[in-house]
Amino acid sequence: MNDKITNWTKADDAVVENAIRRGATRRELLQLMLAGGVATAAGGFMLGNATRAVAATPVSGGALKAAGWSSSTADTLDPAKASLSTDYVRCCAFYNRLTYIDQTGATQMELAESVESKDAKVWTVKLRNGVTFHDGKPLTADDVVYSLKRHLDPGVGSKVAKIAAQMTGFKAIDKQTVEITLANANADLPTILGMHHFMIVADGTTDFSKANGTGAFVREVFEPGVRSVGLKNKNYWKSSGPNVDSFEYFAISDDNARVNALLSGDIHLAASINPRSMRLVESQDGFALSKTTSGNYTNLNIRMDMAPGDKKDFIQGMKYLINREQIQKSALRGLAEIGNDQPISPANLYYNADLKPKAFDPEKAKFHFEKAGMLGQSIPMIASEAANASIDMAMIVQAAGAEIGMTFDVQRVPSDGYWDNYWLKAPVHFGNINPRPTPDILFSLLYASDAPWNESQYKSEAFDKMLIEARGSLDQAKRKEIYNAMQVMVAEEAGTVIPAYLSNVDATTAKLKGLAPSPLGGQMGYAFAEYVWLEA
Repeated sequence: MNDKITNWTKADDAVVENAIRRGATRRELLQLMLAGGVATAAGGFMLGNATRAVAATPVSGGALKAAGWSSSTADTLDPAKASLSTDYVRCCAFYNRLTYIDQTGATQMELAESVESKDAKVWTVKLRNGVTFHDGKPLTADDVVYSLKRHLDPGVGSKVAKIAAQMTGFKAIDKQTVEITLANANADLPTILGMHHFMIVADGTTDFSKANGTGAFVREVFEPGVRSVGLKNKNYWKSSGPNVDSFEYFAISDDNARVNALLSGDIHLAASINPRSMRLVESQDGFALSKTTSGNYTNLNIRMDMAPGDKKDFIQGMKYLINREQIQKSALRGLAEIGNDQPISPANLYYNADLKPKAFDPEKAKFHFEKAGMLGQSIPMIASEAANASIDMAMIVQAAGAEIGMTFDVQRVPSDGYWDNYWLKAPVHFGNINPRPTPDILFSLLYASDAPWNESQYKSEAFDKMLIEARGSLDQAKRKEIYNAMQVMVAEEAGTVIPAYLSNVDATTAKLKGLAPSPLGGQMGYAFAEYVWLEA
């Protein structure tokens, strides 16, 4: 064979195999290979190899059991309201999106056959044929229009209402074609549609307890805050289908208990284990670790509209008091990259590498605390196992404060109810943010003046204007320039301290196969149930 293959790696092979498992057509797969520098003839040859590899590897059957780290009685099967990782896992199992983000961070098609636009303002979505919901109803354009319009209804309480607000027009051109009109141009729309919240539901759905989606599993049991069980969708539209017969998911908030459940054989996957537990898992035969670094982070939030965060010098003092290297090495056992107090991680195309993190400087911290009139006062700091490694981080900050006469009262609260009762509410508390694929999504959710998850209540008209400008620009160099400046603004002005971007580690039994990293986070971007299999 004379055709040359250039710039192709084993990682690219994995992407193609994953696309096959997701139901990609031959045409889509060849286009994926051509984009990677593979000639047409070579692409056909490699596609045959990849197809055989996929066909030969997975094993059908078995009852998959996995445990996450956080859940509550507010758990939901409504994709629009999903806010916890456990919600995302269930939604990925029961529903599908129009698009998805592959292992390289690129946007690929799922329920959509294509998503195209000439001006980035009016978009045409062509749907796949032959897709049905769990109740047998065929997928049509009306389902897509209904699913997207729901996010604009205040009564729904969508977690991405702010992002969806840019969609101002929806039209079903025919049964398989949808036209989406945006208020302003946004080249990121295909990527936005790959977010977990934009799963497609059946037209008119108001009762989500049945999770009537088009996904790989059919809901069997759903007990909020307890567990969920899905059975293999025997009429799944993807030719590969899920490999396991059933999938049970629940949360074990205590890290040690979650790891022990894995080691005792009660579960096949323990999600997001603490770095301290890694050595224990690695020392046991028959277990494995899956590492993903994708922009997830635990941050310290200081509300700027409440004391003590209403004093800018207090916030500046905190940023100098954060010992990022110690947090990386001790609290996170080296499984992290140093953060610079803004949400765009080094894995992102738009990351501002010139923005350096503030160095640990207790004397500068003391200066700012004195200027704020806070030195010597006792400041409550809320931490919980619900926010990964936040308790260890709080202890490090507490010890550093004690050296300069600053007292932090670390209040450890239960995981159950943390996100409802403390996150976004307490004056000084920790958060944990899952990866998002674009800067626009992160800034719109977390830092715009009307952001639904504005953790520090940061307000800036200049920032809001720049967000709109970057969103509408088709000039990638210009967008990067704007996003770089916005990262500086967040790092210098907001009340959020982001010391590190976490490497998520999922622990599994060695019998669990097919788990792969994803830029959307651990557990294969929360979609692992559809793609993994259990060896006999």
